[in-house]
Amino acid sequence: MKVSTAILTSALCLGFALPAAANRVFVSNEKGNDVTVLDSETLEVIGTYPVGARPRGITISPDGKELYVCASDDDLVRVFNPETMEEMHTLPSGPDPELFVLHPSGNPLYIANEDDNLVTVVDTQTHKVLAEIPVGVEPEGMGVSPDGKVVINTSETTNMAHFIDSESFEIFANVLVDSRPRFAQFNDAGTKLYVSSEIGGTVSVIDPATQEITRKISFEIPGVLPEAIQPVGVRVTSDGSKVFVALGPANRVAVINGETDEVEDYLLVGQRVWQMAFTPDEKYLFTTNGNSNDVSVIDVAALTVVKSVPVGQQPWGVVVAPN
Repeated sequence: MKVSTAILTSALCLGFALPAAANRVFVSNEKGNDVTVLDSETLEVIGTYPVGARPRGITISPDGKELYVCASDDDLVRVFNPETMEEMHTLPSGPDPELFVLHPSGNPLYIANEDDNLVTVVDTQTHKVLAEIPVGVEPEGMGVSPDGKVVINTSETTNMAHFIDSESFEIFANVLVDSRPRFAQFNDAGTKLYVSSEIGGTVSVIDPATQEITRKISFEIPGVLPEAIQPVGVRVTSDGSKVFVALGPANRVAVINGETDEVEDYLLVGQRVWQMAFTPDEKYLFTTNGNSNDVSVIDVAALTVVKSVPVGQQPWGVVVAPN
């Protein structure tokens, strides 16, 4: 059943919850200062809700009860009830939080502070800062190993992936990658780490056990200038068989064989594709397209784009609520 935005707004004002959906898809709109919510089955917009100044990074707790948004220009992480989109509380983040990652247990939260060259670690229950970890210049991407023992930060200007012990909060390895690393993603087995380099135009495949680069994946698209191919977001299927890489202004998502690390295909999506998120069953992969103000929906099994959904101004991040 389609519910109008007016009805939803009235329901929220009266304290009612949003109508239940199979899964809710949350899209942060960087310029719109809001989050658009989609239904993952109907692929329709449920509503759009204000969340603070310049929202970028977005994630959700493993139990689906807390939605975290990097309100970058507010220098805060704002926490919302995903059912009602009412703000529950805020978390200290340091200046200009852009990306973050939750420990697999749901606590703590690791936040990249681009202006201060720090990773801030925050307890999601006590709302206290546990540590501030000095890293390279302009920290950006955050990743965490499936067992929660290793946290990765990528520093854009230092061009490194920093390996951080999640208990001691100490860096134990630094890996030099190509220019302007933006995102770090482990496969579910914890045997590979993928780090995208936006200006370098590559994805480095790193062995987490040795912290050695085993391969660099590059991209060639007929008719697209090399400088327009800018890898950013990375997502890996749970079985590790497919790796998807958002290629920014190239308006493509690369499909990579997770065993051979060879590029198999390119999928045409919206303009300036940035971040991505799977539905829990991995039926769909949602991409945020910042310059066309929409979300592309990829059928993962068929490797086809099945729909484009208009959202807010400059969609940046995306997360899907767990089952």
